[in-house]
Amino acid sequence: MSMLQKVKDFLHETEHFTAKSLEELEQFRLKFLSKKGIIQELFNEFKEVPSEQKKEFGQKLNELKDFVHHKFVQLKTLLEEAGHTTRKIDLTLPGEPFILGSQHPISIIRFEIIGIFNRLGFTVSEGPEIEDDWHVFSALNFPPEHPARDMQDTFFIEKNPDVILRTHTSSVQIRMMETQNPPIRIIMPGRVFRNEAISARAHCFFHQVEGLYIDRNVSFADLKQTLMFFAKEMFGEETQIRLRPSFFPFTEPSAEMDISCSLCGGKGCNVCKYTGWLEILGCGMVDPNVLESCKIDSKAYSGFAFGMGIERIAMLKFGIRDLRLYSENDLRFLRQFNRVG
Repeated sequence: MSMLQKVKDFLHETEHFTAKSLEELEQFRLKFLSKKGIIQELFNEFKEVPSEQKKEFGQKLNELKDFVHHKFVQLKTLLEEAGHTTRKIDLTLPGEPFILGSQHPISIIRFEIIGIFNRLGFTVSEGPEIEDDWHVFSALNFPPEHPARDMQDTFFIEKNPDVILRTHTSSVQIRMMETQNPPIRIIMPGRVFRNEAISARAHCFFHQVEGLYIDRNVSFADLKQTLMFFAKEMFGEETQIRLRPSFFPFTEPSAEMDISCSLCGGKGCNVCKYTGWLEILGCGMVDPNVLESCKIDSKAYSGFAFGMGIERIAMLKFGIRDLRLYSENDLRFLRQFNRVG
């Protein structure tokens, strides 16, 4: 057998080689790649190859060396990976705990509020955060000289025409009344923006939930019973409410709603400033001018609206004292709210 044919036979042999274990693969390496292996012996016999075959023999021998080395590395990788995936599991060892995420307190309260009003037949509607003057102010009966239209209170993106970041989700009420015929029964959760100094009690952005009900013969009694149901569902069956006269451009009559302090049972504490009551929302009957602005006949239809800050409700539910904690992403604060799903 010629030297060239011997190299070709070894090349054919290695092409069909497979190893079932690392030990078997090591024997393959020793046979071909060690200092006393077949390939080294073939290099030692190179001088005995006839001159006319040296070129072809050298090419085939290098091909055999490269192929065997590549084959060894490839099979070693496969065997090590297979050994890693099939290793036995010790079932007596303690398990590794799964770290579960938690909802943000704003999300927890938002979903709870939505769930309460869903049970009363309210559906959720949303709108854009970047709005125009008509939907934020004019259609809601704000007079031209109202302070909310000043740059000290509102973030303006453009002037003439006014393009602003909405200061309340009441703009969604207008959009719904413009496009939907009564009866309308909706709640509008969303983020709003106001040009205020950031402190423990105020922020330049926060979250609201507003509600709107438009139909025939809607009365203030309907508003009161709706808010009573909400307060008892949110804060407990023993919760009491009171309505104080107030003023909003888009409702008439208007009121602020207080609930009995759940921390002291209405006896008075530093949270309720020793009054026994906590303010949570504003409400009122929709002003006829707002209905007419949206082309709804104010003589045939009436309605009520209300709005509350989600941060405010969360502060009362969870005893949070600083609004800034909601947006600082402090995990020590967020991990306290372990309600998931």
